[in-house]
Amino acid sequence: MNEYHQICGSDEWRALMRDSILPSAIGNVDLGDDILEVGPGYGATTDVLCELPARLTSVEIDEELAALLEERFASQSNVTIVRGDATALEFPDGRFTGAASFTMLHHVPTPELQDRLFAEVGRVLRPGARLVASDGVYDAQVEAAHEGDTYNPVDPAALPDRLRAAGFDDVDVRVSDLGWTAVATRGAT
Repeated sequence: MNEYHQICGSDEWRALMRDSILPSAIGNVDLGDDILEVGPGYGATTDVLCELPARLTSVEIDEELAALLEERFASQSNVTIVRGDATALEFPDGRFTGAASFTMLHHVPTPELQDRLFAEVGRVLRPGARLVASDGVYDAQVEAAHEGDTYNPVDPAALPDRLRAAGFDDVDVRVSDLGWTAVATRGAT
């Protein structure tokens, strides 16, 4: 990520995630007691998810951010930080009771890799487990802020079909001023 993304480690960003984005996205969705977080970045979402009465495994592809998170959450007994690629997760099928991914899918460089990420998350979720994801819609200013970085926003109109192709059912996608939010259930097969 470029230097602009340091804002994602700011107190203001953490407050926005804690007070607006996560409550709106998660609502009453039960993620169970063994949650996978995909792409925690600077950990603003991790701060909120680790307060749930659950075990949290956060997978971060960026080596520096993963190291920062390992240090920051070292005292949290319910948080495990894993340096890894969410398009090739090293967890067994059906391991997790829920999954979350916030404001990171636009960093996945191609739609094909995004779809592989969806399929991998689906693979490691138990049947009936829920995925909650959220990100922004295309914005020229946000694109400009990603100079020298990946900016590949997910089209929320195409998201239901993409999630169904990855093995999810009961897909609900909502668009608001903050972007889009999707809640989907891992199918039985």
